[in-house]
Amino acid sequence: MAWTRDEMAARAAKELKDGFYVNLGIGIPTLVANYIDENIDVTLQSENGMLGMGPFPYDEDVDPDLINAGKQTITELRRTSYFSSSDSFGMIRGGHIDLSILGAMEISENGDIANWMIPGKLVKGMGGAMDLVAGVKRVVVIMDHANKRGEPKLLKECSLPLTGQKCVHRIITTLGVFDVVEDGLLLIELAPGSSLEEIAEKTEAKYAVADDVIRH
Repeated sequence: MAWTRDEMAARAAKELKDGFYVNLGIGIPTLVANYIDENIDVTLQSENGMLGMGPFPYDEDVDPDLINAGKQTITELRRTSYFSSSDSFGMIRGGHIDLSILGAMEISENGDIANWMIPGKLVKGMGGAMDLVAGVKRVVVIMDHANKRGEPKLLKECSLPLTGQKCVHRIITTLGVFDVVEDGLLLIELAPGSSLEEIAEKTEAKYAVADDVIRH
């Protein structure tokens, strides 16, 4: 069985380190907030001008004025601070965010990412994705390994419009975990129930298997 959305989010939460300032993208990445180790201190940042986001609220605690960049209601902490969106992007562009966890439609074998539009479909804009992949110190992607038609999403070259080039460091898919290295991708971890044969069948990108690949 492949990793579920929540299991991928839990795996991605292991990428967070004590003292990190972290930006979580829209979709599956927002679930990472539910799995942060209680023994580490992490500060979540949102492009719409909030630093120090709390967990998602229970129904009785919802405040419609407290939302993240994905328009989801959230909670605040005692240390939460608010500022303009321009200051928020100044943090991102200035390299002050340690880690961004994003979703993606396609990733190439050299770390290119396409995650903001599909030609012919209505989009409201790129949002903060281009700034995040260019300004954040480390970029981790959570994504399905294949699309709904079973076609690979880890490709030799992206077919969709790029968000950024050679900017992804690690990819967590439903089938496993890959690092972007000098000559392609490196499979470092297999999801429970997945196999090297299944990954080979569903991956177009060039990749190697680490000698110490983790098998669950």
